[in-house]
Amino acid sequence: MTELATYALDGRIATVTLDDGKANALSIAMLRTLHDALDQAERDEAVVLMTGREGRFSGGFDLTVFASGDPAAVVEMLRLGATLAERILAFPTPVAIACNGHAVAAGAFLLLAADARVGADGPFKIGLNEVQIGLTMPWFAIELARQRLTPAAFDRAVVTAVMHTPQEAVAAGFLDRVVASADLAAAGREAAETLAGLNPAAHAATKQRARAGAIAAVRDAIESELTVEGLTGAKAPA
Repeated sequence: MTELATYALDGRIATVTLDDGKANALSIAMLRTLHDALDQAERDEAVVLMTGREGRFSGGFDLTVFASGDPAAVVEMLRLGATLAERILAFPTPVAIACNGHAVAAGAFLLLAADARVGADGPFKIGLNEVQIGLTMPWFAIELARQRLTPAAFDRAVVTAVMHTPQEAVAAGFLDRVVASADLAAAGREAAETLAGLNPAAHAATKQRARAGAIAAVRDAIESELTVEGLTGAKAPA
Protein backbone atom coordinates (compact mmCIF):
# COMPACT_ATOMS: atom_id res chain seq x y z
CA MET A 1 0.00 0.00 0.00
CA THR A 2 0.95 3.65 -0.36
CA GLU A 3 0.65 6.39 2.23
CA LEU A 4 -2.94 6.98 1.02
CA ALA A 5 -4.19 3.73 2.58
CA THR A 6 -2.84 0.96 4.77
CA TYR A 7 -3.50 -2.79 4.84
CA ALA A 8 -3.23 -4.73 8.09
CA LEU A 9 -4.01 -8.44 8.34
CA ASP A 10 -5.00 -9.78 11.76
CA GLY A 11 -6.18 -13.37 11.66
CA ARG A 12 -8.84 -13.60 8.97
CA ILE A 13 -9.60 -9.87 8.97
CA ALA A 14 -7.81 -7.36 6.72
CA THR A 15 -8.31 -3.75 7.79
CA VAL A 16 -7.96 -1.23 4.97
CA THR A 17 -7.67 2.33 6.28
CA LEU A 18 -8.07 5.35 3.98
CA ASP A 19 -6.15 8.40 5.16
CA ASP A 20 -4.91 11.07 2.78
CA GLY A 21 -4.81 13.60 5.62
CA LYS A 22 -7.72 15.52 4.10
CA ALA A 23 -11.10 14.45 2.71
CA ASN A 24 -10.06 10.94 1.66
CA ALA A 25 -10.90 11.89 -1.90
CA LEU A 26 -11.15 8.96 -4.28
CA SER A 27 -8.42 10.13 -6.60
CA ILE A 28 -6.90 7.91 -9.26
CA ALA A 29 -3.99 7.15 -6.91
CA MET A 30 -6.28 6.37 -3.97
CA LEU A 31 -8.48 4.13 -6.09
CA ARG A 32 -5.51 2.20 -7.45
CA THR A 33 -4.33 1.72 -3.87
CA LEU A 34 -7.73 0.38 -2.81
CA HIS A 35 -7.82 -2.02 -5.75
CA ASP A 36 -4.38 -3.25 -4.66
CA ALA A 37 -5.75 -3.77 -1.15
CA LEU A 38 -8.62 -5.89 -2.46
CA ASP A 39 -6.15 -7.88 -4.56
CA GLN A 40 -4.16 -8.61 -1.40
CA ALA A 41 -7.30 -9.51 0.54
CA GLU A 42 -8.24 -12.01 -2.17
CA ARG A 43 -4.81 -13.60 -1.90
CA ASP A 44 -5.16 -13.71 1.88
CA GLU A 45 -8.76 -14.99 1.64
CA ALA A 46 -9.52 -12.35 4.26
CA VAL A 47 -12.69 -10.63 5.39
CA VAL A 48 -12.25 -6.93 4.59
CA LEU A 49 -12.88 -4.14 7.09
CA MET A 50 -12.66 -0.78 5.33
CA THR A 51 -12.49 2.42 7.34
CA GLY A 52 -11.28 6.02 7.11
CA ARG A 53 -9.91 8.79 9.26
CA GLU A 54 -11.63 10.48 12.18
CA GLY A 55 -14.63 12.45 10.97
CA ARG A 56 -14.38 11.25 7.39
CA PHE A 57 -14.80 8.03 5.49
CA SER A 58 -14.57 9.59 2.03
CA GLY A 59 -15.60 12.82 0.36
CA GLY A 60 -16.06 11.07 -2.98
CA PHE A 61 -14.31 11.42 -6.32
CA ASP A 62 -11.48 13.92 -6.66
CA LEU A 63 -13.19 17.02 -8.06
CA THR A 64 -9.90 18.38 -9.40
CA VAL A 65 -9.93 15.57 -11.97
CA PHE A 66 -13.38 16.67 -13.19
CA ALA A 67 -12.13 20.27 -13.30
CA SER A 68 -9.02 19.32 -15.29
CA GLY A 69 -10.94 19.01 -18.53
CA ASP A 70 -9.07 15.78 -19.35
CA PRO A 71 -11.70 13.26 -20.53
CA ALA A 72 -9.29 10.33 -20.32
CA ALA A 73 -8.46 11.10 -16.68
CA VAL A 74 -12.14 11.52 -15.81
CA VAL A 75 -12.99 8.18 -17.39
CA GLU A 76 -10.07 6.47 -15.66
CA MET A 77 -11.16 7.77 -12.26
CA LEU A 78 -14.81 6.88 -12.81
CA ARG A 79 -13.98 3.38 -14.02
CA LEU A 80 -11.63 2.75 -11.11
CA GLY A 81 -14.31 3.92 -8.68
CA ALA A 82 -17.12 2.03 -10.36
CA THR A 83 -15.18 -1.21 -10.59
CA LEU A 84 -14.10 -0.83 -6.95
CA ALA A 85 -17.75 -0.64 -5.90
CA GLU A 86 -18.62 -3.54 -8.21
CA ARG A 87 -15.80 -5.63 -6.72
CA ILE A 88 -17.07 -4.94 -3.20
CA LEU A 89 -20.62 -5.82 -4.26
CA ALA A 90 -19.44 -9.20 -5.61
CA PHE A 91 -16.36 -9.79 -3.45
CA PRO A 92 -15.79 -13.49 -2.67
CA THR A 93 -15.24 -12.77 1.03
CA PRO A 94 -17.38 -10.47 3.18
CA VAL A 95 -16.72 -6.72 3.24
CA ALA A 96 -17.60 -4.49 6.21
CA ILE A 97 -17.24 -0.72 6.42
CA ALA A 98 -16.71 1.29 9.60
CA CYS A 99 -17.81 4.75 8.45
CA ASN A 100 -15.99 7.34 10.57
CA GLY A 101 -18.02 10.36 9.50
CA HIS A 102 -18.84 11.98 6.17
CA ALA A 103 -19.47 9.62 3.26
CA VAL A 104 -20.41 11.65 0.22
CA ALA A 105 -21.05 10.71 -3.42
CA ALA A 106 -18.53 8.00 -4.40
CA GLY A 107 -17.75 7.50 -0.72
CA ALA A 108 -21.40 6.53 -0.28
CA PHE A 109 -21.20 4.22 -3.32
CA LEU A 110 -18.88 1.99 -1.30
CA LEU A 111 -21.38 1.89 1.57
CA LEU A 112 -24.07 0.80 -0.87
CA ALA A 113 -21.91 -2.11 -2.03
CA ALA A 114 -20.64 -3.50 1.29
CA ASP A 115 -22.09 -6.40 3.27
CA ALA A 116 -22.14 -4.66 6.68
CA ARG A 117 -21.99 -0.93 7.41
CA VAL A 118 -21.49 0.61 10.86
CA GLY A 119 -21.42 4.41 11.17
CA ALA A 120 -20.15 6.83 13.78
CA ASP A 121 -22.73 9.14 15.29
CA GLY A 122 -22.08 12.85 14.94
CA PRO A 123 -22.70 15.92 12.74
CA PHE A 124 -21.89 14.04 9.56
CA LYS A 125 -23.39 13.97 6.07
CA ILE A 126 -24.01 10.75 4.19
CA GLY A 127 -25.52 10.61 0.73
CA LEU A 128 -25.34 11.30 -2.97
CA ASN A 129 -24.83 14.99 -3.77
CA GLU A 130 -24.12 14.70 -7.49
CA VAL A 131 -27.23 16.56 -8.65
CA GLN A 132 -26.53 19.34 -6.13
CA ILE A 133 -23.05 19.96 -7.56
CA GLY A 134 -24.06 19.72 -11.21
CA LEU A 135 -23.18 16.11 -12.05
CA THR A 136 -25.57 13.69 -13.68
CA MET A 137 -25.71 10.51 -11.60
CA PRO A 138 -23.83 7.71 -13.40
CA TRP A 139 -25.90 4.68 -14.31
CA PHE A 140 -23.74 2.32 -12.24
CA ALA A 141 -24.35 4.46 -9.15
CA ILE A 142 -28.09 4.50 -9.78
CA GLU A 143 -28.04 0.69 -9.87
CA LEU A 144 -26.02 0.52 -6.63
CA ALA A 145 -28.54 2.81 -4.93
CA ARG A 146 -31.54 0.98 -6.35
CA GLN A 147 -30.46 -2.35 -4.87
CA ARG A 148 -29.77 -1.05 -1.35
CA LEU A 149 -31.91 2.00 -0.51
CA THR A 150 -35.60 1.94 0.38
CA PRO A 151 -37.79 2.96 -2.57
CA ALA A 152 -38.65 6.36 -1.09
CA ALA A 153 -35.07 7.05 -0.03
CA PHE A 154 -33.77 5.98 -3.44
CA ASP A 155 -35.75 8.62 -5.28
CA ARG A 156 -34.92 11.37 -2.78
CA ALA A 157 -31.22 10.49 -2.62
CA VAL A 158 -30.63 10.06 -6.35
CA VAL A 159 -32.97 12.64 -7.87
CA THR A 160 -32.94 15.41 -5.26
CA ALA A 161 -29.52 14.87 -3.61
CA VAL A 162 -30.92 14.67 -0.07
CA MET A 163 -28.13 14.27 2.47
CA HIS A 164 -28.60 12.28 5.66
CA THR A 165 -27.40 12.31 9.24
CA PRO A 166 -25.99 8.93 10.35
CA GLN A 167 -29.30 8.01 12.00
CA GLU A 168 -31.23 9.00 8.88
CA ALA A 169 -28.76 6.99 6.80
CA VAL A 170 -29.79 3.84 8.67
CA ALA A 171 -33.45 4.38 7.80
CA ALA A 172 -32.57 5.11 4.17
CA GLY A 173 -30.32 2.07 3.74
CA PHE A 174 -26.82 3.57 3.58
CA LEU A 175 -25.90 2.18 7.02
CA ASP A 176 -27.00 -0.77 9.15
CA ARG A 177 -26.42 0.81 12.55
CA VAL A 178 -24.82 3.79 14.27
CA VAL A 179 -22.60 3.80 17.36
CA ALA A 180 -20.80 6.46 19.35
CA SER A 181 -17.67 7.65 17.58
CA ALA A 182 -15.48 6.28 20.37
CA ASP A 183 -17.00 2.82 19.86
CA LEU A 184 -16.68 2.67 16.07
CA ALA A 185 -13.40 0.76 15.84
CA ALA A 186 -14.67 -1.96 18.18
CA ALA A 187 -18.05 -2.11 16.45
CA GLY A 188 -16.43 -2.36 13.02
CA ARG A 189 -14.18 -5.16 14.24
CA GLU A 190 -17.18 -6.94 15.76
CA ALA A 191 -19.07 -6.70 12.46
CA ALA A 192 -16.09 -8.12 10.57
CA GLU A 193 -15.68 -10.95 13.07
CA THR A 194 -19.36 -11.83 12.74
CA LEU A 195 -18.96 -11.98 8.96
CA ALA A 196 -15.83 -14.11 9.39
CA GLY A 197 -18.02 -16.69 11.16
CA LEU A 198 -20.01 -17.34 7.98
CA ASN A 199 -19.28 -20.37 5.85
CA PRO A 200 -17.03 -18.87 3.13
CA ALA A 201 -18.27 -20.96 0.22
CA ALA A 202 -21.94 -20.54 1.13
CA HIS A 203 -21.50 -16.80 1.59
CA ALA A 204 -19.79 -16.34 -1.78
CA ALA A 205 -22.31 -18.47 -3.68
CA THR A 206 -25.34 -16.91 -2.01
CA LYS A 207 -24.03 -13.38 -2.59
CA GLN A 208 -23.75 -14.12 -6.30
CA ARG A 209 -27.31 -15.47 -6.38
CA ALA A 210 -28.87 -12.70 -4.30
CA ARG A 211 -27.10 -9.88 -6.12
CA ALA A 212 -26.94 -11.35 -9.62
CA GLY A 213 -29.25 -8.74 -11.12
CA ALA A 214 -27.54 -5.80 -9.43
CA ILE A 215 -24.05 -7.06 -10.29
CA ALA A 216 -25.01 -7.52 -13.94
CA ALA A 217 -26.66 -4.09 -14.10
CA VAL A 218 -23.62 -2.37 -12.57
CA ARG A 219 -21.21 -4.15 -14.91
CA ASP A 220 -23.33 -3.35 -17.96
CA ALA A 221 -23.50 0.30 -16.93
CA ILE A 222 -19.73 0.51 -16.51
CA GLU A 223 -19.09 -0.92 -19.95
CA SER A 224 -21.76 1.09 -21.77
CA GLU A 225 -21.32 4.49 -20.15
CA LEU A 226 -17.84 4.88 -18.68
CA THR A 227 -15.96 5.63 -21.86
CA VAL A 228 -15.25 9.02 -23.39
CA GLU A 229 -17.98 8.38 -25.94
CA GLY A 230 -20.38 6.93 -23.38
CA LEU A 231 -20.15 9.91 -21.05
CA THR A 232 -21.24 12.27 -23.81
CA GLY A 233 -24.16 10.01 -24.79
CA ALA A 234 -25.41 9.15 -21.28
CA LYS A 235 -27.87 6.56 -22.62
CA ALA A 236 -29.34 3.83 -20.44
CA PRO A 237 -27.49 0.49 -20.65
CA ALA A 238 -29.25 -2.04 -22.84
